[in-house]
Order: sequence, then C-alpha cells, then structure tokens
Amino acid sequence: MTTHTLFETLNPPQRLLMGPGPINAYPRVHQAISQSLIGQYDPVMTGYMTQVQSLYRGVFHTENQQTMLVDGTARSGIEAVLVSVLKPGDKVLIPIIGRFGHLLCEIAERVGAVVRTIEIEWGEVCPAELVEKEIKAFGPKLLATVQGDTSTTMNQPLKEFGELCQKYDVLFYCDATASIAGNELKVDEWHLDAVSAGLQKCLGGPSGSAPITLSDHCAEVINRRKHVEAGIKADHHQNGSDEIIRSNYFDLAMIMDYWGPERLNHHTEATSMLYAARECARLFLEEGADEVISRHKTAGDAMARGLQAMGLELFGNPNYKMNNVVGVYIPQQVDGDKVRQELLNSFGIEIGTSFGPLHGKIWRIGTMGYNARQEAVLTTLAALEAILVRNKAKIIQGQAVIAAMEYYA
Repeated sequence: MTTHTLFETLNPPQRLLMGPGPINAYPRVHQAISQSLIGQYDPVMTGYMTQVQSLYRGVFHTENQQTMLVDGTARSGIEAVLVSVLKPGDKVLIPIIGRFGHLLCEIAERVGAVVRTIEIEWGEVCPAELVEKEIKAFGPKLLATVQGDTSTTMNQPLKEFGELCQKYDVLFYCDATASIAGNELKVDEWHLDAVSAGLQKCLGGPSGSAPITLSDHCAEVINRRKHVEAGIKADHHQNGSDEIIRSNYFDLAMIMDYWGPERLNHHTEATSMLYAARECARLFLEEGADEVISRHKTAGDAMARGLQAMGLELFGNPNYKMNNVVGVYIPQQVDGDKVRQELLNSFGIEIGTSFGPLHGKIWRIGTMGYNARQEAVLTTLAALEAILVRNKAKIIQGQAVIAAMEYYA
C-alpha cells in the first residue's frame, strides 16, 4: 500500500520582495482574497464583475466598454489578445527593448502571424521614427509592444506610437504588466486598442488575474471571429464571418460575452482573484492615479540615489527608466547570485537578477505597490550595503541610506 506524505502545514517565510515582481500584496488585498466564495451567477457576484469593469476603466484611463479580467497570470492576458486579434498570415510589428518583447514574438509566431521586429539595444527604447519607417515598409495589422520591460528597466514612450497607428490604420497593443499603476498610462488619449496587465507589480496584488481593455474597433475585429459553443448556442446567437479563434480558453469574443449582459457561460470565474483585482483597483483609485505614480517615482528615485551614493553604477538610459524598477551593475569581483542569496537568508529581502545579455551583470531592484514606501527602500539599501561590505565589495560605506533619506526629506 502506497503511503503519502502530508507535509507540514503551509507556513511560508516572511519576505520583503524588492525584485522586479512579484511583490508583497497590500494587506487589504490579502483580506479581500480571503472572503467567502459565492456562485459565479449569484447576483452579488455578477455585480462585483460589473464593479470590476468600472474600476479598471479608471485604472486604464479609458471609456472602453470591453474592460474585464482574463483568469490567469499576466501572460494569459497577452496570449488572449494576440491569439484573438491575429490570424495565421497576419502581419505584426514588434519593437523589442528587452526580454518581454521577445515573448510577444514567441506568442505571435505560435499564432502563425508574420512577425517583423525592431531590435533595440538593451537599456534604450525604440524611437517613433523607426516604427513609422517599418509601418510604411511592412504594412502590419498590429503594432505590439511592451511599455515597461523589467528585464532592462526601460519604459517605452507610447504616445507617438499611438499617433502613428491612428495615421496608418494599424491596431495598437501594449503589454503594461510591469508599468501600470506605477507609470503614466493613458489608454484613450494615446490611442491604444488593446492593453493587458497583471496584478503582481505596481497594482500590489498576487499573480493570477490579467486585467485587459479593448477599444470598440479592436472588439469589432475580434467579434468577426466570434464562435458560440454548441452546448450553449441559442437561436439568436450568430457566429462571426472570419476565421475562428484558435484557442478556446483565450477566446476574447467568448470572454466578452461572458462579461457582457447575457453572461454567456465560458468558464468558472476565479472568484478569489476577482476579489483581489477589485481591491487592487479600489486602492489605486482611492489613493489617486497621480499620487500613486508619484509615490512610485519617489521610491524608485530614492532607491537609485542610495545605490549611486554607495558608489554603484545604474544601468540603462536614465531618461527612460521605469519609476518602479532600477537596474544596477553588480560590482566587480562580487558574485551577484551569492549576494542575492545572502540578502535573502540574512534579511529576508529578495532582489532580482536579469536575463539574456544582462544575466550576471546587473541586479534589478523594485519599489512597487505596497513596497513603494520609505521604510522598504531604506531597509533594502541598509541590508544590501551590509552584505556587500561582508563580501569585500569596493563601495562607499555609510552614505546610501542617508542619501535616500535626504531625497525623501
């Protein structure tokens, strides 16, 4: 007879998550996520869904009717948009400023789209004139980009991209997972047709829900591919005239119907994650968009000032740095992974390494959501300095925390 180990009662260690995400959730989000489960068609539940749609219109700065959640991590929102908009053979133009631009390419290629990229040196952003040149030469259906790419800590300007897409009749999609709620994002003003995000960065929640918003034009393009499942299709339902969306779970035409007035069944809503997403949006709007973004900028700048006062060199073009993540070169003759491990073991603080050409060269330190606050910044700087001194790094001692405190003052 096989015996099964039950393991211990779940009791994860307390950590201060100061990497590029995920981060510590706001306490009110923890409270929200623990509330009682109710049925997905309970009028209270459908009322919460309607509230979530309204709240995220505020978060996205949009009037888009089609604003909702995709149940899954931030990547599920990305995949839902790309698989629902792009058919095999469709052209998509993707400026790549870091690892997550490559992710957009990966998903678009799996869909069968024809992908053209604009490769930008890591640590820089893509100029609008390059995008215009490629739009003219390539004639894409969709421009897809990442706003804040945490792999490089760069924040791509979007306003001019939106103007170009309006001019040349190109759909404009942005992955704003790492940037939303910590950096300015104005969906309607910047002519974005589709935006997807996640909770686990500046919104201050757990990973597992992907807020998205779609313009009327984008929703119309997607609904041309509409398909209603045989088991729930009624006489008044009509399929679209265009090719069916290749994914069932990520079919945004069906998800729009699920979130729409008919509440046409698609999947069982992730109730606890909806509670979390709702509270994340409430916190953001309650504090105020400008105030939240300013808090992230202050925390990020204070962290950067402290690192520089320690004698460390920051990575990337400072004119385009994300408010909520800073990249810093690992000092010479220092084992970056060993420092990170000691920081975790001795202080319970997590910072990030990076990917690709930056792996082993920089650390990424985040100040996001609940952790975009003075005590988290100062604690991290003090702990990092102590570990670096212990590892005989050539740094300036005793100045990092003071510099950050003076910046806050």
